[in-house]
Amino acid sequence: MAPDERASTAPGVLSQRRRGESVPDDPGALDVAALERRARALLPPAVGDYYAGGAEAETTLREAPGAWRSWRLRPRVLRGVSAVDVATTLLGADVRTPIGVAPWAYQALAHPDGERGTARGAAAAGALMTVSTSSGTALADVAATEPAGPRWFQLYRLHSPAHTDDLARRAGEAGYRGLVLTVDLPVLGRRLRDLTNDFALPADFPLPNQPLHGSLPVTGQPPWTFDDIGRFGDVSGLPVVVKGVLRGDDAARCVQAGAAAVWVSTHGGRQGDPVIASAHALPEVVDAVGDEAEVYADGGICSGSDVLTALALGARAVFVGRPAIWGLTTGGADGVSRVLAGLTAQLAHTMALCGLADVRTVPRDTVTAAR
Repeated sequence: MAPDERASTAPGVLSQRRRGESVPDDPGALDVAALERRARALLPPAVGDYYAGGAEAETTLREAPGAWRSWRLRPRVLRGVSAVDVATTLLGADVRTPIGVAPWAYQALAHPDGERGTARGAAAAGALMTVSTSSGTALADVAATEPAGPRWFQLYRLHSPAHTDDLARRAGEAGYRGLVLTVDLPVLGRRLRDLTNDFALPADFPLPNQPLHGSLPVTGQPPWTFDDIGRFGDVSGLPVVVKGVLRGDDAARCVQAGAAAVWVSTHGGRQGDPVIASAHALPEVVDAVGDEAEVYADGGICSGSDVLTALALGARAVFVGRPAIWGLTTGGADGVSRVLAGLTAQLAHTMALCGLADVRTVPRDTVTAAR
């Protein structure tokens, strides 16, 4: 073992290895890029491209991870931090980690357990799950899989306003804790990998939350406006999260219209391209919202340091999509849980190195722009 490797390994671990004893896995050793390679080897190429791909030239998709790393951490020292608390609340729901599962469609293409597996994995990690309108499992059945697990329901504009309202109402009745309006999809992004692969769902693939088998969104229906935020809150009886916000002025108007939270998101780089990265849009949105609503972020988050950067920039929590997809593909519910636990362990480790004790009180000056 090289001297630098020896210095970075705990003495107790070295002793165990020398005695030939097994060493417990470190959840923080999660490598999202390696996990993706394993998952892609298991998936049909067209399905792997559907999950991994972005819109147009995929500039937004490529830039997202690096945008978080365009910020630099500024560690504090001598702060007496002996333990780190990563528990928080999201719209009043207790969670054991500020890292949740973003909504993503057609999960049974990744693993036979589909959304039920993701629900079990998220619950095991103490994380919040967001269930997609395009789920292959009915929203009530996902809720019944882990009744005590915190979850939100993500809503698209669907085939008829009446059906969309009915979905919002059913989410409230099924015990969901929030309604996530995805507002960055007035038309479907041009996803060239899917066009090249002629990607299509199997004819018998279930879409129980949709009245018809087809692509979203549906043209010819009334577009949503800011007035719909309060209306959907009334219909569902749930706090409304507006997902897909990248501007401070839009965020402020969402809150004025009744949003309980805004979610900074580029839709995984699958809609407009090129658009501003979430890591660069987040500070403006947080400043515009102030203390009036919670703010969340997603897009290219691959490590605990990315999570800490988002928290320092003002996010209450972050959400991951593709890392959860690769976890479900490779390990079902356990795979999802390992991804969430791994990112959470990395977050706690990085917080300790930065002299921070609580995810709810991460100062803005924890990060600075890279020079």
